[in-house]
Amino acid sequence: MNNRNPRTWNWFGGVAGWLWLAIIIIPIYFVFVTSFKTTSTYFGSNPLALPAPFTFDNYVRVVEANFIGYLVNSVIVVIGTVGPLLIFAFMAAYAIVRGEGRLIRFVQRGFLLGLAIPVQATIVPVYLLIITMHMYDSLPALMLPGIAFGLPLSILILANFIRDIPNELFESMSLDGCTEWQKLWRLAFPMTQPALVTVAVYQALLSWNGFLFPLILTQSPGKRTLPLALWAFQGEYATDIPVVLAAVVLTLAPILVLYAFGRRYLVSGMTAGVGK
Repeated sequence: MNNRNPRTWNWFGGVAGWLWLAIIIIPIYFVFVTSFKTTSTYFGSNPLALPAPFTFDNYVRVVEANFIGYLVNSVIVVIGTVGPLLIFAFMAAYAIVRGEGRLIRFVQRGFLLGLAIPVQATIVPVYLLIITMHMYDSLPALMLPGIAFGLPLSILILANFIRDIPNELFESMSLDGCTEWQKLWRLAFPMTQPALVTVAVYQALLSWNGFLFPLILTQSPGKRTLPLALWAFQGEYATDIPVVLAAVVLTLAPILVLYAFGRRYLVSGMTAGVGK
């Protein structure tokens, strides 16, 4: 019989947890605090000290450096990637779960194989394909690879949710004379909304933080997204650390809001079907 008190404190785990939290929080605190400092204050004071004087000049300089234009480009790329991706992935997942035959199984294996292909290994073929399609240096050139590489994992997540829908509900709709198309949108779509939010948040974060494809597939400054613009901005203001960190804060703010909104759905969706 185990007589251990269930309320006994795990001191080692607690200390390790607080230490890990400090490791994560201190760099974030440093970035946020430094973004409100002047350059002279940053180099002449404690890096973790509060800004004195407190200034918004760094943020003004970032906004004046066409930050709004880069923000708009990133939003367009995210919407243009996530919207079609959700539709294609949802319909493909439904066909894989509800469909029968060798073709369906072959398609499923093909999508699963896509999880094993690293993005870096496809840069040259993707670049040549975009050039052939006369889409180089355009925002749609960033959307198509995002959709293609987002499909395998998105289909896997959505398929796990669709499998959880009781088969009796589909049979009941069949008795009512509903077609597969009606089952897709009237039954499967409403019941997989948590999974759709999971996919949307996850793929939006990937698209927002994407750097490799914007670097390879765009050239003009007017087509830059925020990660690429931040890289160029850092090279231009390498010695002005507060201005660079102000750009980092403005770049991170939208995705932090998005993550806070969809965190619960993201965790539940990524762990769906683990125990099966």
